[in-house]
Amino acid sequence: MSALAPLLLQALRAPAATVTLGEADWDLLLRQAGAANLLATLGYILEEHGVLARVPAPAREQLAWAQVLARRHRQAVRWEIRLVRQALRELGLPTILLKGAAYCAAGLPPAQGRLFSDIDILVPEERLAEAEAALMLAGWAGTHHDAYDQRYYREWMHELPPMQHTRRESLIDVHHAILPRTAAARPDSALLRAAAVPVEADPTLRVLAPVDMVLHSAVHLFTDGEFNNGLRDLVDLQRLLARFGTDARFWSRLVPRAHELELARPLFYALRYAAMLLGTDVPVPVGAAIASAAPPPWQLRLMDSLFRRALLPQHDSCGDGFSATARGLLYLRANWLRMPPLLLARHLFHKAFLSPRKVPQEAA
Repeated sequence: MSALAPLLLQALRAPAATVTLGEADWDLLLRQAGAANLLATLGYILEEHGVLARVPAPAREQLAWAQVLARRHRQAVRWEIRLVRQALRELGLPTILLKGAAYCAAGLPPAQGRLFSDIDILVPEERLAEAEAALMLAGWAGTHHDAYDQRYYREWMHELPPMQHTRRESLIDVHHAILPRTAAARPDSALLRAAAVPVEADPTLRVLAPVDMVLHSAVHLFTDGEFNNGLRDLVDLQRLLARFGTDARFWSRLVPRAHELELARPLFYALRYAAMLLGTDVPVPVGAAIASAAPPPWQLRLMDSLFRRALLPQHDSCGDGFSATARGLLYLRANWLRMPPLLLARHLFHKAFLSPRKVPQEAA
């Protein structure tokens, strides 16, 4: 294999080439995959390409255990989704799932091997209080009890404060939008809800339409400031594009929908880095259509420098002296995109100096 990119990227781009790896390379590859939260996913991708049986036995065993954990996680998520749907049943609202829960319920490729910490749902903003009350009656309790945090979520963000079940400790995020109220871009949530499609295996559940699911994945990755799962999320995008891209209508609708929802720039980045890092095949007309959403050349060179570092596994073998700086700058960029300057300055000052400091229980 070429030494020009981390082993994990090479394996994701050309799974069949992993059969040439020696034991030391496999050890490094598994460490990189673990750091990226892609260990089970790597196993499934190798299986899809018919090479898993040719992986050295110790590595194959580690991948198999990761797949067992992922399968049990999917079972737990499906059970939790049933309980969420049951809790919201009396509201007369469709249960619209987002991100990992949507992939799991719809049986989409990113669900294979994906581990995640919470279930995300989308409800109309005017029904937030009803949804919150129904979930509380079913055992979920609010978190982030600090008064400032409550205001932050309820006045400025696109979701309620996370809720955790008092017995099972499962987490749920109740969204009314996919970007904060204070963000410059304001995708119309009514359009997303109206286009949501039933889950084939359970029509009482809904997920975003294919183009909207890809756009949500793109906006989540390229406007968020946390990149510990950045490569995993980019692989999610790649696998969604591969699944939905078999339908020509998907590609013809993708760019117009991005413009309609004010999400053309995140889509540009999603297609650019999926192709650059993972070798995703983007149709030439689609690439040409989204090119108008590119930033100026100087800015694109800067973003390439940052994202090509931040989207790699956070493992010593994948970074350089600027990797931490790149992630830090992208964190600041994400906050800049979420809030206007004065509100952002106030928020950062409050979180840095005024938020109450929690005393560890052991020191109390």
